[in-house]
Amino acid sequence: MKRQHNMPFGAEVLAEGGVRFRLWAPGVDAVGLQLDGAPELPMTAAAGGWFELTVAEAQAGGRYLFKLPDGLLVPDPASRYNPDDVHGASEIVAPAAFDWPDSEWRGRPWEEAVIYELHIGSFTKAGDFAGAIERLDYLVELGVTALEIMPVSDFPGQRNWGYDGVLPFAPDAAYGRPEDFKRLIAAAHERGLMVLLDVVYNHFGPEGNYLHAYAPDFFNPRHETPWGAAINFDGEGSRAVRDFFVHNVLYWLEEFHLDGLRLDAIHAICDDSSPDIIEELAAAFKAVPGRARHVHMVLENERNQARYLARNESGRLVHGTAQWNDDIHHCFHVVATGETDGYYSDYAAEPVRRLGRCLSEGFAYQGEASTFAHGERRGEASAHLPPAAFINFLQNHDQIGNRAFGERLAHLAPPAAMEAVTSILLLAPQPPLLFMGEEFATTQPFQFFCDFGPELARLVTEGRRREFGRFARFADPEVRASIPDPNALETFAAGVLDWSAIDREPHRATLELHRQLLSLRHQWIAPRLAGMGNGDPQLKLLSPRCLSINWTLGDRSLLTLLANLGDDQLVATPASGQLLFATANLDAGALASGQLPAWSVAWHLHIGDRP
Repeated sequence: MKRQHNMPFGAEVLAEGGVRFRLWAPGVDAVGLQLDGAPELPMTAAAGGWFELTVAEAQAGGRYLFKLPDGLLVPDPASRYNPDDVHGASEIVAPAAFDWPDSEWRGRPWEEAVIYELHIGSFTKAGDFAGAIERLDYLVELGVTALEIMPVSDFPGQRNWGYDGVLPFAPDAAYGRPEDFKRLIAAAHERGLMVLLDVVYNHFGPEGNYLHAYAPDFFNPRHETPWGAAINFDGEGSRAVRDFFVHNVLYWLEEFHLDGLRLDAIHAICDDSSPDIIEELAAAFKAVPGRARHVHMVLENERNQARYLARNESGRLVHGTAQWNDDIHHCFHVVATGETDGYYSDYAAEPVRRLGRCLSEGFAYQGEASTFAHGERRGEASAHLPPAAFINFLQNHDQIGNRAFGERLAHLAPPAAMEAVTSILLLAPQPPLLFMGEEFATTQPFQFFCDFGPELARLVTEGRRREFGRFARFADPEVRASIPDPNALETFAAGVLDWSAIDREPHRATLELHRQLLSLRHQWIAPRLAGMGNGDPQLKLLSPRCLSINWTLGDRSLLTLLANLGDDQLVATPASGQLLFATANLDAGALASGQLPAWSVAWHLHIGDRP
């Protein structure tokens, strides 16, 4: 099966032969095309700042650059592949040359989602798309149903988290060719795995972005962001800019047959228009041809804007499918570790009550003032939304990598706490997310890493160390100097997973716990999630560190969580129904008598008539 998304820009291989080149460059009065090192070919100016040229002799595999009036040679901003990195020539790609073997794939309903976030470069020692294929069977056995891949759009250098990408349509050559990414996606589909891709629409990286040189209208200086002028979604010339990102959504979903995208940090997108760009992108998701398959739009949004997660009266999506719930991560972290500095200060008071609110209502902050944000109110009411709208996690790339040394939660919390919070994560009605290696308590950290040119590299290293200077732990300049250099190869290498650990203790036991919990989820919980609405949750705080929650699932069964997340033993009314899971410190006698040892969790499912 062939798949190609036709775009109004970039290099398109024509069915009748030849290639059509098109560039939006409203900031210059002429553009030339340099193809395979041959003499420059002048492009034809068209209305609205467009330049275009069809070259009959051009074909897939050719290399091209655009030449500006000042002589600067720039890659195609819509390049499908840049084999020599972000400053080099773009390659003409013929998408129809790839034969897709997954014509029967229709995706999976969101209620079945168990998400595994990974970074292609550090997931395996191979560090590429082909290497990731080798671990797909393992992920299926673990109980994962969806991969979430950190951004792969072309970034400067050989290693990067991906959020410094500058060519949004081009998979980075460090991971392989576009066809290699397609093979990974097809192999995942063959095993029943969805594939989601993280995309960045709030900024371009600091190296390799040439848009300012020929399309200054791509940015709107009226809006300032941490990266400078905002991408222009609402000013003069914004229609072409919006189309660039709408087509990026369609490109990944159609040409790469992805099952969804995660839109990074939409709170950093500036757009005063209506409909705003998030609403327009949501419409693009719904317009994907062949919509008989499931396609999911996931958001990251610090502002907790529940309106982007709305469902209509029939329970169908209005905009986004789900959002990463940072609130629940912060609650879990404070409960398990006791850390309360930085943004964790907002969760220091009554962390278990706030955790219960996340589990029963979605966001912990639904319009309340944030101490960390100097009293600014944050969030919107979310209790009416279904659990499926909120992705829960104990760890992700940000929450680990934002730490100076990239420590994972298992490095910071005791084993009993880890078992307790893991069992809550994996059996709660919300879709859970694991970060690569979490399932076997890897010893590898995940530190921030990049590979910039010398001057920018120095600034990034100094800036990161300066950023941690506000913490008492790093007040001493010598201690700050011990923070790993993001540009050092060793910083990246330290985070590459050691897969041999899964055969050793205690990693093997942790892996078996995750497999057990996900097996229970797939057998007993996931089939009952569809149609549950918000689940009519009943939250009871039994003590400052103990809670119980009941949810009514889609088949009217009752799912009950009873959790003591403190160091003291407590007594609680025993739950009714079938016991699904109890932490290792809970025996049958304790359960029957309501005795809850420190850090104990029990899950029950009551099917049929209620007691």
